[in-house]
Amino acid sequence: MSTLTTTVETPPAAPARPAYRVTGRRVLASEWAKLWSLRSTWITLGLGLLFLVAFGLIAANHYKSGIGSGHQDRDFATATAVSLSLFGTNFAQLALGVLGVLVTAGEYSTGMIRSTVAAVPRRLPVLWSKATVYGLVALLVATLGVFVAFLFGSQIVSGTPAAMGLSHAGVVRSLLGAGLYLGLVGVIGTALGALLRSVAGGISVLVASLMLIPGLISLLPSSWQDNISPYLPSNAGESMFALTHDSTTLSPGAGLLVFLGWTALALAGAAYRLVRSDV
Repeated sequence: MSTLTTTVETPPAAPARPAYRVTGRRVLASEWAKLWSLRSTWITLGLGLLFLVAFGLIAANHYKSGIGSGHQDRDFATATAVSLSLFGTNFAQLALGVLGVLVTAGEYSTGMIRSTVAAVPRRLPVLWSKATVYGLVALLVATLGVFVAFLFGSQIVSGTPAAMGLSHAGVVRSLLGAGLYLGLVGVIGTALGALLRSVAGGISVLVASLMLIPGLISLLPSSWQDNISPYLPSNAGESMFALTHDSTTLSPGAGLLVFLGWTALALAGAAYRLVRSDV
């Protein structure tokens, strides 16, 4: 009697998938890739850079033509090469701030935020990474823009009372302060987008904070204006890059601290809602 033995071959085990851990570096890399994958990033950063350079050069040419004709506008009477080169700051802050709102609120409008928080369940690293990545990008673009505007603008106003060079006292500090201010505006835009989760709402609050509220404060009694106005986000930020200061404005260091406080407040509100609310 014979026994038949069948041998069953077991298929080779599939290779084990590597265990991926969510680390700060990987979250940063993810947010970096998402930022540059959007067409709006390139367009808006380009507009911010264009506003800084173009309006700075336009202001310098306007000043030079006024000097030549002998009919200088009162707004340009005490202008310097620094103030002329930073003429486009108010326009650039809108472009960079709006893009900051889109970086976060855009994911809520498309529903991509669900995938993001599923990949990073702790959530807060997403906010810190978005703010860090975009803040640094906005800082570099803004700093490049203000230095280019100054280098070309100073050549235009050379030989006039506004002429200044990088070696003049306070010039480099003012230019770096403007770049830092615009970079922080981008961070505030990112925080507002995460806090309000609406592109329209984030942009509205950003514009109101930087442009509308200072105008409304001017309707208050003068004693109130002196106590409130220097601490508004836009005025505190302007003191960071103003070449000269008086008793109604903050010093550059104090302005930086106040503006950092506003930035931290916006980030704290965004962090609280991100943790406490569903996506």
